[in-house]
Amino acid sequence: MSYLIAVTGKGGVGKTSVSALLIRQLIKNGREPVLAIDADPNSCLDAALGVTAERTVGRAREEVRENAPDSMKSGVSKQDLLQYKIAESLVEAENFDLIAMGRPEGAGCYCYANNVLKSVINEIANEYPYVVLDNEAGLENLSRRIVSGVDLLIMVSDASNAGLRTLVRLQELAVEMGTEYKELLLVVNKLKNGKLPDNIDDIVKTTGASGVVGLPEDEVMAGFAEQGRSLLELPDDNPVVALVDEIARRG
Repeated sequence: MSYLIAVTGKGGVGKTSVSALLIRQLIKNGREPVLAIDADPNSCLDAALGVTAERTVGRAREEVRENAPDSMKSGVSKQDLLQYKIAESLVEAENFDLIAMGRPEGAGCYCYANNVLKSVINEIANEYPYVVLDNEAGLENLSRRIVSGVDLLIMVSDASNAGLRTLVRLQELAVEMGTEYKELLLVVNKLKNGKLPDNIDDIVKTTGASGVVGLPEDEVMAGFAEQGRSLLELPDDNPVVALVDEIARRG
């Protein structure tokens, strides 16, 4: 049974960086292969991991829409064709595989593709001891039930009051939508002085989180992002890497 980690938060707080570093540390700790799911339509987890997702689930959906009449004539069902196209979208790396949701590129409901993606993920996830799901801002993908349940839900924020209020709202939304998770962990990212906000204990208590991890602002990581370098290449003694390693060892 796979251990599923889902990372969410408002836009621009570093969800993808946290996801990439979690994957890095899971691999370092011998818990590979990891299945990385980039559920953010902006699809930037691949760059953070040093690979390229040339095909996405969004594009697979459009190809099925375009080719379904011909495939059905040859006896291939629409669902089988979509499952095949999604499987083609899997990026295979040495210690992890990646599948990217991408954007729906045409008109119409995206629900069918979501349902097939859920089916495919449920089928292949058991091949991986760990799955890391990098969500778009908010809880949209969790509300779509792409995954049935989460072992560790990580909510990421910056240290601003607005960001911390978002953590409370996200946890409330998770409860309202019936999102199932075994453990909730808060991550406050890009701390300028390494000190957690004064009101963080209240936020932890309100959300019912099991704890909070503060990640300092890091010039080396910022430089990697500017240069388009993979976060998997960060040195082991990087302070952010060391803190994320503590999270990766929770499962």
